[in-house]
Amino acid sequence: MKARLPQGFNQGGAGNMQNLLKQAQKVQEDMQNMSAELEERTYTATAGGELVSATVKGTKHVSDITISPDVVDPDDIEMLQDLVIAAVNSAIEAAEKDAEEEMAKIQAQMPSVPGLF
Repeated sequence: MKARLPQGFNQGGAGNMQNLLKQAQKVQEDMQNMSAELEERTYTATAGGELVSATVKGTKHVSDITISPDVVDPDDIEMLQDLVIAAVNSAIEAAEKDAEEEMAKIQAQMPSVPGLF
C-alpha cells in the first residue's frame, strides 16, 4: 500500500520543500527582527482625563509615569492609585495589541502546507 500525500503537496518534489524551508526561515528572521523592534517601541496611555499618564516599552516595563498636581489629594490616595494602575494597564494592553498585530502580519506570510497543521 502506498502512502498518499495531501493533494497538491507533491508538486515540485525536493525543490518545493527547499522553497518551503527558505520561506519558513525568512518568516522566522522577520519575526525575530520584529520582536527586537517591538521591544524598542514605547506606548503611552492616560487615565482620569489625562491627569495620569504611563509609558511602557515593548518589553512591558514602565519607563515613565506623569501625575498632574491637580489629581494629588492626600485625602484620596486610592483614586490616584487607581488612575496609575489604569494608565499602566492601558499602556501594556496597547503594547500587547501592537505585538499581536505585527506578528500576525508576519505569520500570514508563512505558506500553507496541506495536512501539516
